[in-house]
Amino acid sequence: MSSIDLRLLRYFVVVAEEGHLTKAAQRIGIQQPPLSQQIRALEKELGVTLFRRLPRGMELTESGQALLVDARIILDQVNTTIEGVRRISQGELGRIAVGFTESASLHPFIPSVIRAFRQISPGVTLAVEESNTSDLVEALRQDRIDVAFIRSPIGNAAGLKMETMLVEEMIVALPATHALAQNKRRKSLPLAALAEESFILNRRPNSPGLYDTVIAACRVAGFSPKVKLEARKNLSTLSLVAAGLGISIVPASMRHVQLEEVVYLNVDQAPGLRAPLHLAYRDMPQSGAVERMIIEARKLTKLESPRA
Repeated sequence: MSSIDLRLLRYFVVVAEEGHLTKAAQRIGIQQPPLSQQIRALEKELGVTLFRRLPRGMELTESGQALLVDARIILDQVNTTIEGVRRISQGELGRIAVGFTESASLHPFIPSVIRAFRQISPGVTLAVEESNTSDLVEALRQDRIDVAFIRSPIGNAAGLKMETMLVEEMIVALPATHALAQNKRRKSLPLAALAEESFILNRRPNSPGLYDTVIAACRVAGFSPKVKLEARKNLSTLSLVAAGLGISIVPASMRHVQLEEVVYLNVDQAPGLRAPLHLAYRDMPQSGAVERMIIEARKLTKLESPRA
């Protein structure tokens, strides 16, 4: 025996439950003669008699009783599998790996997207990875993550799609002891006021977009920034600022990192000094879970845009 048609098993179970071909045929929605032929075909395939034909019905043989137990288990498992596959396709089940940069994770938009996704897809297993833009792009290409919220545009976007979710201002982080931070009423300063300062920036390979944005904005303001130190992460950058080793320009959402030794000020007269937040994913048909994540991000982008 090579295989058994699942349809034959379903017919068999209905006949066994009804104990009568006519009633079983009505329940299934076919004529009695074809149903009788299908039951005989199943018996021939198995090489056993499944029913005893009685004047007013049919009853299971011992072989039929044994098959009924297993047939119900098999059909239940098949139905469960089909339902599971459909729910995965619809994004109700499955797994999704989400990546984000350190500064992106501090923007309220990211937890809002994840929270909205969890509400509509509680059965999906969620994995997260925090890294820099370059590593996240490589993780996307290697199928280690499914979507990534990144700050920087990517040079070689072959095989990837990228959507801008929002754009936020960038601010200056100063040591609390810095002369420019002593006026408690001061909320902002012109970018040109930083011309003589020592800058601490994220390493360019880790975040090329933001690095280049800062350099370009400074040049428009009339000076080339003196980059004294480079750090791998924004938190490390802020720690160095807190130590009094220089100043830094970071996305405005970094204000959420409260350090007593750091003062944040807005930056005026700095056209182009903006920090975009992008959603990147592979340019290919997506799983149901990934599609849902992208849709929820797009919905929240529309709500966020008036404030971004």
